[in-house]
Amino acid sequence: MPYAGLNDLGGGESRAETDRTGRSTVGSASRGRVEEGQDGGMTWFDSPSDATARLEAAGYLPDAATATTTYLAGALEKPLLLEGPAGVGKTELAKAVARATGAELVRLQCYEGLDEARALYEWNYKKQLLRIQAANAAGSDTDWSATHDDIFTEEFLLTRPLLTAIRREEPTVLLIDEVDKTDIEVEGLLLEVLSDFQVTIPELGTVAATRRPLVVLTSNASRELSEAVKRRCLYLHLDYPDAAREREILQQQVPGLDDRVAEQVVATVGRMRELELKKAPSIAESVDWARTLIALEIRDLDAKAVHDTLGAVLKHRSDHERAVKELKLARS
Repeated sequence: MPYAGLNDLGGGESRAETDRTGRSTVGSASRGRVEEGQDGGMTWFDSPSDATARLEAAGYLPDAATATTTYLAGALEKPLLLEGPAGVGKTELAKAVARATGAELVRLQCYEGLDEARALYEWNYKKQLLRIQAANAAGSDTDWSATHDDIFTEEFLLTRPLLTAIRREEPTVLLIDEVDKTDIEVEGLLLEVLSDFQVTIPELGTVAATRRPLVVLTSNASRELSEAVKRRCLYLHLDYPDAAREREILQQQVPGLDDRVAEQVVATVGRMRELELKKAPSIAESVDWARTLIALEIRDLDAKAVHDTLGAVLKHRSDHERAVKELKLARS
């Protein structure tokens, strides 16, 4: 089980993000490299062991299955579908790959109602209208076909994350985050991208990738994805880590955390995950809780301390009530 890294836990600096309008920003990498293979393709990692070493250096602790599947995603040029509970490190794995390889990260944050204009591209209609008005003001004999050809050019094209990633000539990691939140119709749009790494723009023609991005899709399994999408991907399920790995994560991510407190946090979180909660605590909550204990200078996680800091690990009132009852927590 890999570790949910710093960015996924609310810390660190995101390398590239998209807002709900679909605009993407692309950050620069500071370490790692992607090399060109003998056949002209890109070599993201030399081997699973190389992936392990470089991901660890980038702040992500992968297990053998994660390192192997990540290596294969680059070697086979196939998208990687990560599925599992929220907060176990799916998004952070994509960010860690970008950090480890020196690639840029382009992120499409999925949500209900996401459409082609927000994911792929749209035309700058306001700017087009101004150009048409300017052409009309120049004279009534302006040829409409010339104006039409003028307004459907690169100057008026607003690229969104999918098209941005395809058009980039530099090494790129394309993160399609929480794909299960989109409508099923959006999957049809993804198929063209994931199959041929090309996009057809009626006014401009077909745009094909000159350098294939490494694509990572994440899903919390809120709905079943289509078989067509799954067939095009390598699959990896990320789950909660075992106790030993979670202690290792806490000790790496929370400097100054006492070993005894780390064991208490891991043990208590493990007990909470066995309860029938609306949202079981993830690795992200474990790290938040450990940081909370340090901030409050709590050096013994007794029942009262758990009760008083429960808001750092459980985010639903019903879960609080169940935890207090089942764990027999003392009230303040």
